[in-house]
Amino acid sequence: MIRRFRLDRIALVLLLIASLFVAARVWLAEHPEHDPWAPLAIDDPVGWATSRKLMALRNDPAQCRAVLDRAGIAFTVREPTGPEACRRDDRTLLTNDPDRGLELRPADAESTCPVAAGLALWLRHSVQPAAQTGLGARVVALEHYGTASCRRVGGGDTGRWSEHATGNAIDIAGFVLTDGRRISVLRDWAGPNADDADDDVKATFLKAARDGACKVFGTTLSPDYNAAHANHFHLDQAQRGMGGYCR
Repeated sequence: MIRRFRLDRIALVLLLIASLFVAARVWLAEHPEHDPWAPLAIDDPVGWATSRKLMALRNDPAQCRAVLDRAGIAFTVREPTGPEACRRDDRTLLTNDPDRGLELRPADAESTCPVAAGLALWLRHSVQPAAQTGLGARVVALEHYGTASCRRVGGGDTGRWSEHATGNAIDIAGFVLTDGRRISVLRDWAGPNADDADDDVKATFLKAARDGACKVFGTTLSPDYNAAHANHFHLDQAQRGMGGYCR
């Protein structure tokens, strides 16, 4: 009798574990942003597994380009170029797409594919919602200070190479809205007039954009980091582990 009772308990526990496993798989199927085995999709919300999926793209341009293809994001792949530390094996040029906000000004800004994918995710899930909620408009273009630059961090002759050396970074200076307004990191980050509600809204938008970038880029540096970043967000896809570096 006691043995049968123990067997019944074991069977009940196994049945419970199996039920939980099935329920978990159903839930993950409905929430692929939390499923580490589901392919990354630009339209999926940013979830627990998004950072891990982005990390997997950083050394796999072909997989990254498949993500852009599935999202219907057009791009051109250019031939590798550059010497040694500044060798750019992944040169991805996004096709202008103002509806998504994926228009870079100046044009012809090549980056690695993971930077391009990060921009698409960032715009879709952070920048556009913040712009529509706070500014009543959508972003149609990103103003930037460049992607590829063969230099070391800080521009010196020694030290580690910048992520810009391989085009694995972009410096965002501002946002252009559907109504023609320009939101500038330099001008609007702090809100030049504390009693001006519109200035406050612009500053709030920029901080929301910075916080959203921290979820999809390996490194996010803003005016809160140092004076050298007073006029832009530095965004890159360096391998920094889960969560990246955000300031």
